[in-house]
Amino acid sequence: MTDLNAFLEPGMLVRHPDQPDWGLGQVQSNIRGRVTVNFREQGKVVLDGTVVALLPVFES
Repeated sequence: MTDLNAFLEPGMLVRHPDQPDWGLGQVQSNIRGRVTVNFREQGKVVLDGTVVALLPVFES
């Protein structure tokens, strides 16, 4: 299985491709394929990086 989010680091901003209503999220940790993200509208969520490919957000 491939970790689809291996490049994500704490502090990066992301969106969940299947949950747009969760809003913008900030990566809290990325350990062995388990990504913890704090989303504005959903709160803290732990995701399996082999199942969900989070979308990085680059805001200026």
